[in-house]
Amino acid sequence: MKLLEGKTAIVTGGTRGIGRGIVRMLAEHGANVVFTARNPAFEEVESEVAALGVRAKGFTSDASVFAQAEELIDATVKEFGGVDVLVNNAGITRDALLMRMTEEQWDEVLRVNLKSVFNMTKAVQKVMLKQKHGSIINISSVVGVSGNAGQANYAASKAGIIGFSKSVAKELGARNIRTNVVAPGFIETEMTEKLSEEVRKSWAEQIPLRRAGTPEDVARVVLFLASELSDYVNGQVINVCGGMNM
Repeated sequence: MKLLEGKTAIVTGGTRGIGRGIVRMLAEHGANVVFTARNPAFEEVESEVAALGVRAKGFTSDASVFAQAEELIDATVKEFGGVDVLVNNAGITRDALLMRMTEEQWDEVLRVNLKSVFNMTKAVQKVMLKQKHGSIINISSVVGVSGNAGQANYAASKAGIIGFSKSVAKELGARNIRTNVVAPGFIETEMTEKLSEEVRKSWAEQIPLRRAGTPEDVARVVLFLASELSDYVNGQVINVCGGMNM
């Protein structure tokens, strides 16, 4: 059974890692998918999604710029007729201990990770309010729940996503627009591949399931929140971390 047949979803940061896994999962369940990146690396993902029998469209778009977020929503509505699901996934890290962290590193992470969620949500709400339905799924992190040394900027941005999402869930819930958060733990992506085998093994040993997660592990939870299976789930934070954060 395809859970999102005929729906339209937007995924920011959708060309690699968790974002790419989400794009593929939503497409496998029948959704037409619009996905973004800040550099044009779309053709491979577009072909991959098209092979699943749905429509895919990549955009070079910076969600941290409000005008570009609005343009993306408008272009999606013009081409697909509406937006049923928004997944705010775009994010970066600029790790450093606080004593060494620069103002630029702080500002860039907050702008890309948190301001982009505000921009995209504000831009899409007018469409979803008119439709009287929608699912907004914001990708946070267990670091936003529990903190992590050397990631004060990243943790602040991801914790901000949680507070923002809970507030929006209360504002928009009466109009049948649900807002939820997925908080991944240690997930094997291009980013974690840069870590040494020793560091990755050390991380896995801290996880009760004794393994790192995969983009598909996260994408399955996003699929649940995007679909009618979660119609009565609103304002929640779901950790996808193998029990690392309880």
